[in-house]
Order: sequence, then structure tokens, then C-alpha cells
Amino acid sequence: MNFKDLHLHPSIIESIDSMGFEKATPVQEQTIPAILSGKDLIASAQTGTGKTAAFLLPVIHKILNSSHKDKIKALVIVPTRELAIQISQQMEGFAYFANVSSIAVYGGGDGDLFSREKKALIEGADIVICTPGRMISHLNLNYVNFGMVETLILDEADRMLDMGFNEDIMKIISHLPNNRQSLLFSATMPPRIRELARKILYKPLEISISISRPPENIKQGAYVVYDAQKINMVDEILSKHKELRSILIFCSTKLSVKELAKVLKRKSFKAEEIHSDLDQSKRENVLMDFKSRKLQVLVATDILSRGIDIEDIDMVINYDVPDDGEDYVHRIGRTARAESKGEAITLIGEKDQIKFSRIEKLIDKDIDKYPVPDFMGEVPTYDPTHKSVYQGSHQKRNFSNKKKGKPKGSPSNYNG
Repeated sequence: MNFKDLHLHPSIIESIDSMGFEKATPVQEQTIPAILSGKDLIASAQTGTGKTAAFLLPVIHKILNSSHKDKIKALVIVPTRELAIQISQQMEGFAYFANVSSIAVYGGGDGDLFSREKKALIEGADIVICTPGRMISHLNLNYVNFGMVETLILDEADRMLDMGFNEDIMKIISHLPNNRQSLLFSATMPPRIRELARKILYKPLEISISISRPPENIKQGAYVVYDAQKINMVDEILSKHKELRSILIFCSTKLSVKELAKVLKRKSFKAEEIHSDLDQSKRENVLMDFKSRKLQVLVATDILSRGIDIEDIDMVINYDVPDDGEDYVHRIGRTARAESKGEAITLIGEKDQIKFSRIEKLIDKDIDKYPVPDFMGEVPTYDPTHKSVYQGSHQKRNFSNKKKGKPKGSPSNYNG
């Protein structure tokens, strides 16, 4: 379906045309008419499906046809400042030819940023995109007027609940009119999301776009290694793929991010790290350098797994197996976007095998286990049942007959 068939305001169509978009994605086809009809909505869609445009475009359309001026008309609540910035940037593009204003309220900056946010909230930007904590800070100072808000959007609702924002979300909603349209977007629909939907939505339509499985154009593979061998394995992967321009590595902890990035820089890779310990300006600069290809490798925590729009990532490496299967889908969904191809490689440690087998079950796919190079030494067999003895990846060596000691690749003999 073309965007013109969705009966959006002419200025929105002009903006979309200037951005080179023509056909709507499935989630846009289904949600835009529902939102334009004024119905509440609960939508499940995997990453990269175009859901940001799915709610921004009809909201902009409604604002252009609204009689209320100089008031906040739509509130978008998101889990992270990075997602708030991204939605704000997309908003600028979609509203380029439309007289609709917006402000991203996400914190992490200095007093000047807070003052600019305060001014926009008092004067009444049409659309406010915010993180829960920062908005609570403004609400506590009693100058925010949400009395004319017509639309509430919760984006990545499951992630917000995972981060403990349920109480903040409900406090923000208590400041909104009861007579409003509410839209809830979530990658997964666990019971706690259903409970939240019952509290804030009225007779919602439910839309689900496909099962959360990685796109077929992502080549998936894994290496089964000891944890102590992971850094060497990353070094080997990067050395074999020097032609790739953009590689994103996910670690489960900030400590792992820092350690891995330090080693990669020492090995002369163009690498940087991004995590919540960095101040906002540093994080934005790192992201900009990665997007512009000044950096080949970005090592990140899951702060980037959802909602960050970085095109043309050639490879995603899971340094750690994520705890949740949906997080795996979101992580590797950073590559092979916009119908391009990509590759995702996961390093499976000794204690990660059960988690990884659950991921394979979730996505209904047995992921190829690549042979580990001989120089890496002994590696564990992939056996999620833990019934097999450990043996080498290339030689039938009984581990119990080997001399006890650390496997090759442990920190004591890593000299990177």
C-alpha cells in the first residue's frame, strides 16, 4: 500500500516523498487507519518494522486538523534517551512541511537543557517525546499542563516495565485527561503488559505483526567457547572481516564493554564503547561517528538493542548470550535492515548453552555452530542438556584425560 492511500494530510505526504518513502510497511498499513479512527490500540511488532512512523504520521495528521493551538497535544513515553532522540529526529523529517512542533525531554544534560525543556513544556510543543524519570522531574515543579493532550503513546512498553518504570508511567498518566486516545506498542506481550493495557486503554484494537523472529536475510551463526576465550574469538572474527565497515558488538555488562573496547583499541581496531556511564554528549558523538563510518566497531550494552535507527550495519556480534530470547531478536535485528543482508554471530560460553537453546526454540531455528580455530585450544561441546563430556572441537580428546589447567585463551596467556 502506498502512503497516499492512507489519506494522510498533504503536507505529510510531501515530507514522506522528500524522504524517499513510498510504500507503507505492514505495521503502518494496519495501525495508521486504526489510529486515525480514534480507537485505542495495543500493537506488537518486532524491531525494524517501521512502528515509529506508524504512530507519528497519524498523530501529526490529527494535530494538523486540530483546533487547539499552543497546547501539548500528544505525549510519547519511551524507555531511553537514545530512543527519545531518534524519534525526535524522525519527527523532524515527517513534519518538515507541516506546522507541527516537538520537543525531546530526556535528561542527562546540563541546566541549560533543562531550561529549554521547561520553556517548551510551558509554551506548549505539539508533541512531547520523553523518558519517564525526566518527565517526572518537570511534573514535580508544577508548570506542565497536560490538560489538552489528545494522544498518549507508550513505545517499547515491555522494556520500560523491565527497567522499573511502571510507577512513573502511572504517575505521568494521572496528569492526562481521561478522554484521550492511548496507543501501546510492545515487542512482547507478557502478562504485565496485558495488565498495563487494562489500566490505560479503552476497548483497544489488537494488532500483531508476525512472530518475533529474525529476518531471513540475517545469516546466523555461533561459536561455542569458554568465557576466557571470547576476547580472542572476537579478535579472530574482526581480523577475518576487515572489509566490513560497520560491526556492532553487544555485551551484557558495562564491565565487559569497557574491557573488550580497551583490548580492541590496543589491537588497533577503530573501536569505541557506549554505555550508561558515558555522559550524553559523549554517547551522541560516539553514535554519530559510528553512523558516519568513522568507527568500524561499536561495543555496546543493550541500550542499543532496541529503537536505535542505524542503517547498514554489516555484522552484529553477541559477546554474551542475552537472558531473553526477544532481546536476541532485537540485538541481531540491528543488521539486515531495509531488505539488506547481514550477519549475526553469537559467542556461547559454558553457562550460556541452556539460554541459547531456548533462543533457538523461540525462533524455531537451529543456528549453525561454526568450528573454532585449532589455535584456540580445547573448547566445550554444545550440549544444553549437560550430559556430554567436554571435548575438543576438532579432535576427539577426552577432557578428563587432559592435564588440568586453564584453557588456551584465558587472561593469563592473552597478550593482546
